Amino acid sequence: MKPSALSTVIFGLSRNFEELRQFLKSTSFSRAILVGIAVTLPIVLGLQFGCFEVGLALGFGAFWCSPGDITGSFQHKRVGILISAAMVTVVSFIGGYLHYETWLSLPVLGILSFSIAFISVYGFRASLISFSGLLALVLSFAHDAEELEIYQHALLIGAGGLWYLLLADIWNRINPKAETEELFSETFVLTAEFLETRGNLIAPYKARDDLQSELLKLQSEITEKHTTLREILILSGQTAGWSHYRDKRLLVFVQLVEMMETAIANPVNYDRMDELFTEHPQYIKLFQDLIFKMSDQLRMISEAGNDKNKMPGNELVRRCFEKASKEVASLRKTLDYEQFLMLQNFLEYQEKQFKKLKRIKWLLGDPNTSDVEFIDRKAAKRFLEPQDYDPRLLLENFSFKSVIFKHSLRLAITVMIGYVLGLIFPFQNPYWILLTIIVIMRPNYGLTKSRAKDRSIGTLIGGGVAAGIVFLIQNPYAYGAMGLLSLVIAFSLIQTRSRASAAFITLSVVFVFAILEPDVLSVIKFRILDTLVGAGLSYAAMRWLFPAWEFVEMNESIEKSVKANKDFLHKIAEYYQRKGNVPNSYKIARKNAFLETSNLNSAFQRMRQEPRSKQNEMDKNYELVVLNHNFLAALASLSTYIQYHRTTEASERFKLGTEKIAKNMELVIECLKENKCEISGETSETDPLFKADLPSFDSVNTRDLKFEEEKSIRNMQEAHLIWEQLQWLFSISSKMLTLTASVEKK
Repeated sequence: MKPSALSTVIFGLSRNFEELRQFLKSTSFSRAILVGIAVTLPIVLGLQFGCFEVGLALGFGAFWCSPGDITGSFQHKRVGILISAAMVTVVSFIGGYLHYETWLSLPVLGILSFSIAFISVYGFRASLISFSGLLALVLSFAHDAEELEIYQHALLIGAGGLWYLLLADIWNRINPKAETEELFSETFVLTAEFLETRGNLIAPYKARDDLQSELLKLQSEITEKHTTLREILILSGQTAGWSHYRDKRLLVFVQLVEMMETAIANPVNYDRMDELFTEHPQYIKLFQDLIFKMSDQLRMISEAGNDKNKMPGNELVRRCFEKASKEVASLRKTLDYEQFLMLQNFLEYQEKQFKKLKRIKWLLGDPNTSDVEFIDRKAAKRFLEPQDYDPRLLLENFSFKSVIFKHSLRLAITVMIGYVLGLIFPFQNPYWILLTIIVIMRPNYGLTKSRAKDRSIGTLIGGGVAAGIVFLIQNPYAYGAMGLLSLVIAFSLIQTRSRASAAFITLSVVFVFAILEPDVLSVIKFRILDTLVGAGLSYAAMRWLFPAWEFVEMNESIEKSVKANKDFLHKIAEYYQRKGNVPNSYKIARKNAFLETSNLNSAFQRMRQEPRSKQNEMDKNYELVVLNHNFLAALASLSTYIQYHRTTEASERFKLGTEKIAKNMELVIECLKENKCEISGETSETDPLFKADLPSFDSVNTRDLKFEEEKSIRNMQEAHLIWEQLQWLFSISSKMLTLTASVEKK
């Protein structure tokens, strides 16, 4: 084998080994082991002591309540699992009587399915509690207790949920930092990718549309991680060791949030940057090397974890800064002063990133607590997204305007159809059809389609592998061991790789039935058939039964993001005029702007997954999403500059400019709300305020300025950057208004 081929093989093996190591260390894997213990231990003990049905009921209860154990604060987990335990108890009690009269079972099944699914209006965690209830409802068909009364069986199932909560609590006390560390590691890597993508964007030769799409996707993923980290760090327990750890990690989290904001912030328009870098292409690599090295350091921090010895040093990035600073300074006498300011500003933004990077490493290095100024927890709670649990929310969503209402109704009807098919045709285990339906069906088309595809392919793969293993091995103990292992792997992959998860679930089911049922091929055949029927029903229902197409909700998503950006603009203008410490209201407005932009990006990605015939005004909506993102980038640039620089008094021209931009955004919101939108007035090309040139500088005189004249240079830099950003913001808002007025309303 040639050396190059050998090195490729070694690299591939080492990479796969590292992925396996990370998987085994992940909280998904440890949670799957916890579920495996919670399910199997009661069953094994039940067999040992002659009370199998008691053990089985406890195992069922633990399994059905486990979906509530998702990443987040343990306080929320505890409440979620307790509610799940109460729900599965009630549902199992009702479901226990559904076997007796078919004419009664069908409508009760439909009503219960709708009611349980409708709980999802209260958010993501509520949707998982809802899933627990649906599991209990469907799987109540799988087992008839012979020795236990229905109420006893139901109470034991609820006790199984409490048993799982006990195990989860014990594990949380043993390893309370695991989820937080994993989330930080993932956030470091995503932030590194985000910086890297921003670095690629400054090259005028790159495919900007592809990079922009990747950027939007990354921003959504990072914002999701930020939301979970914020919840864990602010709502966690008060024990001394954890509190000390949590407070420092909260400061690290703040630096990561600000790094993303600074990365999004653009000191100049890309078009003007392109002009400069086209004339001086050597400076593209200069800045990209700087950005990429900081990106690499974030990855190294992710790999280092709590090991201080693996933490990267600052020297390499510092040398890059020194080189870039010298190169930019040397250009001062050769470049037009406006171009020089552009490069100087861009360099200063990267310097801010480096300072945040150094502070992250310092905080992770476990500094003395007396040297750290911690964040007040009460003030931090204002940054959490409050979940509304008002019962009126159910009434407000009880209409076909609600996506959750349509999803719940669609799911209930599909479950009833699956139940009828299971009764009419000779399926071996018809409840598998219902189980497939509740696992696959989601409120949006794209996710339902991908899950139907992954579930079907995974089941086929799992069935084929299982058939081969059963033919080679005829040992019930081996089946039991492989069934348990497959179950653990399936649970650990369920959030990240649904196709592989489906394959391992099928393996687990076949191995369990291989112990009880001699005709294994028949089990595999019906398992595949039931899955395909359930997947087909789910896809057909999502496509034609009360479909919820994303373009219908697109205007609302854009409206929320535009409103959040407008509020952020108002806070920036207010802070620029008043100066002083940055108020919490300003930070909250900034967080909301980033969050709503991320939500808009996610909505657009869902729209892209839908059939082309349902992608209404796709090009215009994409342009609106990008313009909205650029508007936030300009706001972030303005925000970052005024926070970290001494600024002069806000001029009347600044006040008037921000008012005109806010007026444009208000008109955009009105256009999105109403069916007709007529715009009038001046645009960025005709408005006399924004048509005026930036402050002009005599290039010869400015070249002769000495660096000691800091005040003059900074005042020019401030006037130049602030007004350029206002011009850009007004231009973007004008384009958004024109584009919004042209979008066909549905």
